[in-house]
Amino acid sequence: MSGFHGVYPYLVSPIGPDGAVLDDVLARLVDHLIAAGVHGLTPLGSTGEFAYLNAAQRRRIIEVVVEAAAGRVPVIAGIAATTTAEAVRQTREAEALGADGILAIMEAYFPVPEAGTVAYFTAVADATGLPVVLYTNPNFQRSDLSLPALETLSRHPRIGYVKDASTNTGRLLSIIERTEGRMKVFAASAHIPAAVMLIGGVGWMAGPACAVPRGSVRLYNLCRAGDWAGAMALQRPMWRLNELFARHALAACIKGALQIQGFAVGDPLPPQPPLSAEGRREVEAALAALEP
Repeated sequence: MSGFHGVYPYLVSPIGPDGAVLDDVLARLVDHLIAAGVHGLTPLGSTGEFAYLNAAQRRRIIEVVVEAAAGRVPVIAGIAATTTAEAVRQTREAEALGADGILAIMEAYFPVPEAGTVAYFTAVADATGLPVVLYTNPNFQRSDLSLPALETLSRHPRIGYVKDASTNTGRLLSIIERTEGRMKVFAASAHIPAAVMLIGGVGWMAGPACAVPRGSVRLYNLCRAGDWAGAMALQRPMWRLNELFARHALAACIKGALQIQGFAVGDPLPPQPPLSAEGRREVEAALAALEP
């Protein structure tokens, strides 16, 4: 399969008490995930706490991930802004730092009409020669990407993917049908990956793959092989982790899971709370139920 596909963990952003990126911890995590067989890496997604990082931190995280990946897998860097000009600046910076693709996020305080949303993502794609993945998360974003907007954007030569974090799997099938193959769909942790693969998805970009990369890759391979019975036998225990991530704060859960596995990634940036003691026990139990 050509193009981006497979398991792309949403990387956490390890930040020290002084605000500095923990380069060594992040580089070690990159090596660990690549050794586990992931198909690519996505820094500065939701699990990466992009909304809580400053410009210098975001830049350093992309630098470290690109350097640590060393061309072994594609790096799709998240960019997010409330203004089109800042989104364009971040996009050009990510390309200059060596990213292989752009995950385009639109932040908004005031709702933005559909024409403004389309213009924002078009400006991002116009600013780079890299493939662009659109990110839509109607649970957190003030301005969502509608089906007509996605159809319009799918005609841009560099916009060929969407990562959808809604809980509506039917919407994913609608996107696939509406864009007539121009827009490939990645699932998020809000969707059941095996179900998304069954309807024509190309993989998933999600925080849980940071905590269970080998299981995620096994699940993807079973789906690609059409072994749906085997896929569902693995999907069921893996979905328990997704349920925990929905119950507790996402970044807290992923960082907590990685701490349990020996990665000193720290806690989420305040005012986000760390994983509670109860949450840690639940995550430990869910990890123990899965093969390492």
